[in-house]
Amino acid sequence: MADERFVVRIWGARGSYPMPGPTTLRYGGNTTCVEVEVGGHTLIIDAGTGIINLGYELVRRAKANGGEPIVASVLLTHMHHDHTQGFPFFAPAYLGSSILHIVGPRTFEQDLEETLNHAVLPPSFPVSLAEMPSLKTVANLRETEMVVMEPGDHTPRIINSYHNSLEFSDDAVRVRCMKSYAHPKSGVYIYRIDYHNCSMVFASDTEGYIDTDRRLVNFARDTDLIIHDSQYTQDDYTASRQGWGHSTPNMACEVARLCNARRLVLFHHEPRYDDEAIADMEADAQKIFPETQAAYEGMALDLMDK
Repeated sequence: MADERFVVRIWGARGSYPMPGPTTLRYGGNTTCVEVEVGGHTLIIDAGTGIINLGYELVRRAKANGGEPIVASVLLTHMHHDHTQGFPFFAPAYLGSSILHIVGPRTFEQDLEETLNHAVLPPSFPVSLAEMPSLKTVANLRETEMVVMEPGDHTPRIINSYHNSLEFSDDAVRVRCMKSYAHPKSGVYIYRIDYHNCSMVFASDTEGYIDTDRRLVNFARDTDLIIHDSQYTQDDYTASRQGWGHSTPNMACEVARLCNARRLVLFHHEPRYDDEAIADMEADAQKIFPETQAAYEGMALDLMDK
């Protein structure tokens, strides 16, 4: 019988660079990383510094389960430093028994494996991707493709949504992506994960358009959860940050409202904002879209609990 959990955990919600310290204790200072336990599979969205603590937790869980191998699929949205900087310190990557399936976009015509290597190669780091003992598969993912994960089979299957057979079981986890061009310079992938009658959308590092990003609204239609970039206050955005590839809480709320999301999580917090500032942004957003929370490290959302 399939494991029917669909739990989303936040391990890092900060944007741009880590910000540890006494002013960020409530929401956390680690950069982007989200864990999704769904249908018996472990999915990890992005590898900012939040993936470091997640790695230690995965090792702890594996030991508690008798030393079973760690198997996870990593979905990378893009290759900016705050979304990859934790991977060289991801403990499961150094275990020969671990199996890591990594997918994401090509960047400037470079394959994902090549750009990921740049994050760990000297002089940035003394250990190359190939030298990490874990078994790793790295694959480019295109907008026309879907990742399918069947119960009991942890190897993701990438299928072309237009040219391949779309046969999969009712218990399969499906991952689709949409490329947003609203982030410099090569855009960013937005992911949607569907399982049974539940779904979530991860839409960080994207900027709102006039009259809202309608492609994103359609992509996220009727989702149970949308995690949306909301890095800047309206005043900061208007003053100097238009075109930087990030949104405001108002933009996030408008997407959530138009796509009929059940709940919204504000994400990719500006590193200069302290806990009080983010709490104020959350309160203002709740006046527009009541089912809104600001992401914090340790947040866990059970999407099967409706």
